[in-house]
Amino acid sequence: MSITPLDALPLETLRRRSSTKWRSYADDIIPMFVAETDFALADPITRVLADAVAIGDTGYTPPRPEIGQSFAAFARRRFGWDADPQRMRWTGDVMMGVVELLRATTRPGDRVIITPPVYPPFADTVEEAGAVVESVPLIDTGAGWELDLDGIEAALASGARGVLLCNPHNPTGTVHTRASLAALAELAERFGAVVISDEIHGPLVHDPDAFTPFLAASPVAQEVGFVVTSASKAFNLAGLKCAIMVAGSDPHAAVLRGLPWEVEWRTGLFGALSSIAAFGGESDAWLDGLLARLDLNRKLLADLLAEHLPLARYRIPDAGFLAWVDVSAYGWGDDPAVPIRHGARVALHHGPLFGPQGVGHVRINFGCGPDVLTEAVARIGAFAAAPAQ
Repeated sequence: MSITPLDALPLETLRRRSSTKWRSYADDIIPMFVAETDFALADPITRVLADAVAIGDTGYTPPRPEIGQSFAAFARRRFGWDADPQRMRWTGDVMMGVVELLRATTRPGDRVIITPPVYPPFADTVEEAGAVVESVPLIDTGAGWELDLDGIEAALASGARGVLLCNPHNPTGTVHTRASLAALAELAERFGAVVISDEIHGPLVHDPDAFTPFLAASPVAQEVGFVVTSASKAFNLAGLKCAIMVAGSDPHAAVLRGLPWEVEWRTGLFGALSSIAAFGGESDAWLDGLLARLDLNRKLLADLLAEHLPLARYRIPDAGFLAWVDVSAYGWGDDPAVPIRHGARVALHHGPLFGPQGVGHVRINFGCGPDVLTEAVARIGAFAAAPAQ
């Protein structure tokens, strides 16, 4: 069956938005930095939010067992994963869930492994929980990236007590294999460590058969891990505040139950309502249309870079709408996003914020219309070709 790719909203409509993407820079700058997308909401989400506003349903968020049931059905449908709603709780966003789980499973001063280049709040969250960051960078194989299992083993053997995993990985778009996730779980079990897996980009894997939720990787993974996820990236709901924490075992479910009650109260009512609508089957067609658009855009970006920035190095990501691009050959310094923003009037994410491996890199958000993507890369290409001032 043919799937029609989603069309982005017109630029004049997008500039009426009040979110970070559209309020951080002047109107002559194309914003492609923060992970927001440029599409209308899925109809079921629009309807549930409109109905809530119409009746003044803007109060406190009640206990919402429907969140767990809706996500469990989605995970079964989209990932083939049987997640247990009785082993779930919710909170305001993924990083809130991560920091609370780190507080519950590590002690102050414990070392927690992250795998840079990685989403900048990972390091901040580890420190907020009172732990210490231990960096074990991804291995660049020349064809892609993968977990450095030997490096993780060495860090765990020397005393690290947690692993904060990004699955799929932001910013590289890497989908970790089932085998590597299972091997990670074995290491965690051997050294008495916990794995907390941020899977917010899981719904955006372009080959759904390639994605393995960490807790589905093996029986051992169920015993050592937690998953924290949300509808916010796939369905563009970050401002509504709802994330789901999932345990794979009864002892870890007890950890979730033992979290302070305020953790769950941080969930936004609109976040709960929209998440239930997003994970419901009626939103699947919208998600398929989004994936079709992103598939076209990730390939279009490769063609545009080849045309306008032939020295750039880019691997087409396996998941998401974020591209990790090495532009160090253009001599724009450690943080190319700064001169690009000033010279090309395009705002990209700052590579060095993702760790030392991000020097000379930018992250490009291609969750937009192909016309906007084309204009942005053409501008950067013109900036690269202009004589030095």
